[in-house]
Amino acid sequence: MTGSAEGTNDRVDGYAAALLDAARGEGLVERVSNELFHFARAYERNDGLRSALTNQDLPVEKRQSIVEEVVGKQASPLTASLVSFLVGAGRAGQLVAIIDRMVKLAAAERRKEVAEVRSATPLDDDQQSRLARALSSALDKQVDVKVTVDPSLMGGIIARVGDTVIDGSVRHRLDKLRESL
Repeated sequence: MTGSAEGTNDRVDGYAAALLDAARGEGLVERVSNELFHFARAYERNDGLRSALTNQDLPVEKRQSIVEEVVGKQASPLTASLVSFLVGAGRAGQLVAIIDRMVKLAAAERRKEVAEVRSATPLDDDQQSRLARALSSALDKQVDVKVTVDPSLMGGIIARVGDTVIDGSVRHRLDKLRESL
């Protein structure tokens, strides 16, 4: 690894640890890590938001007001402040990496791994609990399920835990059927 890549990873780790410390200090680790996870997935999907928050021609105050407008409506004030802090620190381009690292650190504190689940429809708390138990049993490790809705799946779910991917989506089944025909 090159020196600059190591420096980037160190910065990502440092910011992630700082986010976790702030959430821990407020007793909101689980809530903030969930909200940040969902923000990161929305940020990945929204080209306009990504462009606005990484646009160095916009004053930092304007970029932070965009964060407050977008995040403040749906998340805790702490979550909005943390995202605003990252944008103000010039880390909008690394938001996803920093947040994903923070989410993994938060799960690791509870001796769990993050299971990123994409579902065609929203899952209620009972469904998420059953899914967590099933994934934990299948993978022989405790998991912290983070669900995002992805209607393009048509039905079912895709779960990713580390390098392991379990694809139970209707889209995947249709693709397999198409291949066999």
